[in-house]
Amino acid sequence: MNWGWLERNVDTVLEDLREHVEIALVALALGMLIAFPVGLIAYRWRATYAPILAVTQVLYTVPSLALFVLLINFTGLGQTPVIIGLTIYSLVILVRNLVEGLRNVPKEVIDAATAMGYRQTRRLFAVELPIALPTIVAGLRVAAVSNISLVSVGALIGTGGLGQLFIHGFQIDNPIEIWTGIVLTLLLALVFDLVIVAGGRLLTPWTRVVR
Repeated sequence: MNWGWLERNVDTVLEDLREHVEIALVALALGMLIAFPVGLIAYRWRATYAPILAVTQVLYTVPSLALFVLLINFTGLGQTPVIIGLTIYSLVILVRNLVEGLRNVPKEVIDAATAMGYRQTRRLFAVELPIALPTIVAGLRVAAVSNISLVSVGALIGTGGLGQLFIHGFQIDNPIEIWTGIVLTLLLALVFDLVIVAGGRLLTPWTRVVR
């Protein structure tokens, strides 16, 4: 066991961690930006929901490495193909949860808001989206953890991130490097999840159980 490896390579590990966070965050943000209007279209015009969901589900079934390699032909090497790939993967989760969350808003609540003079857009942002937020946050948690995991695969095409520790560790038979990458990936996914949960609780105080 090369126990001194971590101490000598702290800067390298921190740089890989920074790249991992950057790629995952950018992909998640892009996924949210695209999923929101697409989800609203699927919610408002119900006939579009099935084909939109079908397209996103088909894209989700494409193996991540194959998709990244395919995207390289259009974007070249670097972070871009992985960010685009992760954005595509997040859409099926984010769009579905947005639509289902909005659909689960009680009809009585929508009718009451309409009777109070809320027009469609105002009702959406003031009433429907806040009620649907727990379901949306649940989808966001799944997409975030999935992104954290799949960023590691991008290291196989030279993207960067903690996946580089896996690859290099296997190449030089260094278990410490491999385990460093694994543990940091797990901790990063946990941190992302806790931050999203905390944000969701702050935005939906009415869902907290009072004892």
